[in-house]
Amino acid sequence: MEIAKQTRRERMMLDGPLPQVITKMAVPSIISFLITSIYNLADAFFVSSLGTNATAAVSVNASLDQVIMMAGSMLAVGAASYISRLLGAGNAKKGNQVLSTAFFLAVLFGTAVMVLGVVFIQPMVRLLGATDTCEAYSIQYATYVLLVAPFMAANFVMNHCLRSEGSALLSMFGMGFGGILNCFLDPLFIFYFDMGVTGASIATAISKLVSFSILIFPYLTRRTTLCISPRSFRFQWDVVGEIFTVGSSSLFRSGLAVVSGIVLNNLAGNISDSLMAGIGVSTKIMMFPFGIVLGFGTGFQPVAGFNWGAKQYHRVTEAYRFASRTAIAGTVLMGVVLAAGAGPLIGLFTKTDASMLEFGTLCIRLQALVLPIHGWVAVVNMLCAGLGDAKGALTLSTARQGTCFLPIVYPMAWLWGGYGVASVQAVADLLSIFLALPLVRKVKKRVQAAAQAAGEAVE
Repeated sequence: MEIAKQTRRERMMLDGPLPQVITKMAVPSIISFLITSIYNLADAFFVSSLGTNATAAVSVNASLDQVIMMAGSMLAVGAASYISRLLGAGNAKKGNQVLSTAFFLAVLFGTAVMVLGVVFIQPMVRLLGATDTCEAYSIQYATYVLLVAPFMAANFVMNHCLRSEGSALLSMFGMGFGGILNCFLDPLFIFYFDMGVTGASIATAISKLVSFSILIFPYLTRRTTLCISPRSFRFQWDVVGEIFTVGSSSLFRSGLAVVSGIVLNNLAGNISDSLMAGIGVSTKIMMFPFGIVLGFGTGFQPVAGFNWGAKQYHRVTEAYRFASRTAIAGTVLMGVVLAAGAGPLIGLFTKTDASMLEFGTLCIRLQALVLPIHGWVAVVNMLCAGLGDAKGALTLSTARQGTCFLPIVYPMAWLWGGYGVASVQAVADLLSIFLALPLVRKVKKRVQAAAQAAGEAVE
């Protein structure tokens, strides 16, 4: 029965109509990311009733999530890319080794973050950008999130690797159920048990544990193509090297997200908690379109990688064209809706803070304007990752919050103050297109050369 399912997945990836295959792979991922965005936003929404300082604390701790994500997502992206190519080439045994190695390394990294974070929690939140007025809230929120760091890091690996073998529905259910649960637990712990920001932290921790239990269940019960086992762990270059090479793009992206988040929080905090809260809330709102883009991209990536591994080069090209057109059209529509509704959306999180409303609205509208660029660049990034082009994936994944962000953030803050800080992310997104254009030409030439060598016609 399971072998038949695996065969159907392989046939779908290699022979199915590409728009349907990519959509089928993407929809569960999109739903998963949207639900994750909802419960990230739920924390800010329920905590906002405690005041601007508490909302600012949630924004500060978004960087803590990025710290936990750093190695977890690196291992996840690297393993998923390698696994999709291995399965396309029919090498499931090596796929088991890649999955197991990434899983146990993620747990180890998460444990290190947990221990160091708990021991140095006060200087950690100050480093992340907490001000005197929101430091106590930041510590309360960070405490329980740190305790589940090993499970959070492992979740990234299982989530990505389930999608790489075509089990996007299992991935969606694991991440999605935890997200929905958090939306119910937040008001229960914050208001009913009167635990305030600590309650939001506990609700998030419980939700992450539930997601871990759901995601690991199909692996333990052998309902998947691959399995997690200590016996398959291989700390060898042919496994770890490939994971790290491709996954390094995600590591640097997450690392730069931490750095940019710290820089942004400190610059905003020097001006006001209202600015920091407005940018933090707008960032969480923009996670919805970004989640759709990322979910669509993660549906496209394994299809490109699987067919690249199977030497079906014409399908790689067709998949990229469909993904690009769909991403651009979808982001144009989302950008219009978000720009029109920016004011009322920020208004849900504050009734009295006019400064927070002004900066948050500006931040959303500017990012909505350049959203189509972000969508297309994300597709090019996923194409590079799917084909194992580590340098290309690294270049694009670090552009938005690194090479296109850090050089301009201080000048913009100096020239335009709070307005410059609120605008910097949109400007960085605009600049990223100048890195993506030469990269996509290079990847297209690589696909065409491989196709010609195989005697395959690719336009």
